[in-house]
Amino acid sequence: MVNFIELASKGVQQLQPYQPGKPVDELQRELGLDDIIKLASNENPLGPSKQVLAAISSVLPELARYPDGSAYKLKQALSDFLGVRTDTITIGNGSNDVLELVARIFLNPSNEAIVSQHSFVVYPLAAKSIGAGLKVIPARNFNQDLDATLAAISDKTRMIFIANPNNPTGTWIDKTTLVDFLNQVPDNVLVILDEAYFEYVEDVSYPDGISLLASYPNLIVTRTFSKAYGLAALRVGYAVSHPDIADLMNRIRQPFNVNAMSLVAAEAALQDQAYVTQAVQLNKLGMSFLTSACEDLGLGFVPSAGNFLTIDFGRDAMPIYEDLLAKGVIVRPIGVYEMPNHLRVTIGTASENERFVETLKQVLN
Repeated sequence: MVNFIELASKGVQQLQPYQPGKPVDELQRELGLDDIIKLASNENPLGPSKQVLAAISSVLPELARYPDGSAYKLKQALSDFLGVRTDTITIGNGSNDVLELVARIFLNPSNEAIVSQHSFVVYPLAAKSIGAGLKVIPARNFNQDLDATLAAISDKTRMIFIANPNNPTGTWIDKTTLVDFLNQVPDNVLVILDEAYFEYVEDVSYPDGISLLASYPNLIVTRTFSKAYGLAALRVGYAVSHPDIADLMNRIRQPFNVNAMSLVAAEAALQDQAYVTQAVQLNKLGMSFLTSACEDLGLGFVPSAGNFLTIDFGRDAMPIYEDLLAKGVIVRPIGVYEMPNHLRVTIGTASENERFVETLKQVLN
C-alpha cells in the first residue's frame, strides 16, 4: 500500500493540525450538557452588531452569484478609514489567510523565518509547511525579545513574525522599542506585524503599525475583523503593506477568497465604531473583574492587552481544564505554546465571567 505521508513534502510531514478551541456542540455531544459557556477562542461576546446583520440580509437574494473578487467596496472603506491607498491593501479569509500568503511568496527551503517562543502557532506552521528554516527565540517575561531577535538575523533570514499584542500571552511592545527594532532590521528582511488585537489596546505608548509603513517598506501589518468587530464566523482579515508586496499577495490569493456575506459584513462593521467602543469597554470591565478574581484566589497571570487573560496555576493545568469542561465551561489549554501550567480565558459577558470564576473556585476547592 502506498504511504501517502511519505509522499508529502518534508515540511508538511512534520506538522500537526491546528487545534481550535473546543466547540460548544462537541462538548454537548460528549457530556450531554446544555448550559455551556465558551471562553476559549477570543471571540467577541457581544455577538454581531445590528448593522452587520442587516448588511448580511441584504445580500442573501444574491447567493447564487460569485462575490466581488477584488473586494472593491471593502478596500475603499478600509482606505478611507485607515488613510492608506487601496493598492496597499490585501483582503484575506481571516488574517491567517494573508499571513500564509506572505509566507508562500517569500519563504522557501533555502531561507528562514524567526518567531518568538509563546507566539501564535500559525507562524511556525506557515514556515514549516513550505520547508523553510525556523528560528524560535526564547521569550523574555512572556514577551518577544527583540534584542535576541536582532541577534538571530542571518543571511538566510527572510521574515520575522511579531504579534502585538501577542496571543496567547497578551503581552505587547511599545512604540519606542518597536521603532528601535525596525531601524536595525535589514531592508531585505520582512517584518510581519500581527495586530489582531489592535482595537483593545488603549495605552498611549502602543504603536499603530500602519502609521509606520511609510518609513519601513519591509513592514507588513495584518489585522482582523474576528475580534473587536465580532465577525469570527465570517473570516475576514487584511494586510496593509508596500504596494509591490500587496501586488504579489494578490497574484497568489485564491479567487473569491472572501464570500459576499463576509465582505458586506466587514464593511458594515467598519462603519459601526460605536459597537467597537462598546466591545472594548466590556472587555476592559471584564479584564478588571478577572484579574481581581485571580488576585483573590492567589493565582498568577500574565498582564494582557488583548481580550483574554492567561492564568498561571503553578502546576499542570490540564486537570483543571478538564474539570471546568465537566461543568460546562470551555477555556483554552496552551501546553502547545510551552505553557502547560497556564490556561487562557477569553473575556466574556459579565455573567459569563462570573460563572467562570465561581466554577473555577469549585474546581480548585
